[in-house]
Amino acid sequence: MLSNKVVVITGGAGLLGKEFVKAVVENGGIAIIADINADIGIKVKDDLLLELNTANINFIKLDITSKDSLLECIKYLDEKYGKVDALVNNAYPRNKNYGKHFFDVEYDDFVENLGLNLGGYFTTSQQFAQYFQKQGYGNIVNISSIYGVVAPKFEIYEGTSMTVPVEYAAIKSGLIHLTKYMAKYFKGMNIKVNTLTPGGIFDSQPESFLKKYKEKCLTKGMLDKSDLKGTLVYLLSDMSQYVNGQNIVVDDGFTL
Repeated sequence: MLSNKVVVITGGAGLLGKEFVKAVVENGGIAIIADINADIGIKVKDDLLLELNTANINFIKLDITSKDSLLECIKYLDEKYGKVDALVNNAYPRNKNYGKHFFDVEYDDFVENLGLNLGGYFTTSQQFAQYFQKQGYGNIVNISSIYGVVAPKFEIYEGTSMTVPVEYAAIKSGLIHLTKYMAKYFKGMNIKVNTLTPGGIFDSQPESFLKKYKEKCLTKGMLDKSDLKGTLVYLLSDMSQYVNGQNIVVDDGFTL
């Protein structure tokens, strides 16, 4: 399915990133963990090389907000593999004040978090797309969220310390439209851009929250981190050749 495709996964050492790395390797591709944290990234690479009994995982330190870091990354990959087939924008940089309730968010923090995240996705896509244009083809998959599609269902967070940060909603909705913009802008360049939008991912959230969340879904409720693998592989493979500028939602009906 992804035979010998070189796929760069930003934030590849994280909860979802690791699953995306597995999905690429399990389908014959070469997964590049591109992460800002070298210690964690190298450990994840080594662990997955053993677990999957493969040589097709590499690590490169990457800051998605730095043009220099991005250019270094692209140069390294081009010299090592001679090509890059796809970019999965999955990293989630944020500052230390991220996650506050609406009335507690300061302007500077709001702007910084949008810059780190949405700005990071923009500049990463921009630099890889320039490489893809010269290469003659490319594929970008942006990871958004159901809260980029619908307003938060705040009632399911009652009685917990959890919330949906306002920056998150702005970033993830902006990302969906950035996908459409880029897909249209790259017309004639043979560069595909799509969004993969997951529902909530199970990560030991409080029982009361899980119960309320499931009531908003159709079957399962919170997704397991592995539930997105099939859709990602589809978007990275030639089966989705003419799927472009789209937002594929995997959420067990939460947004209905």
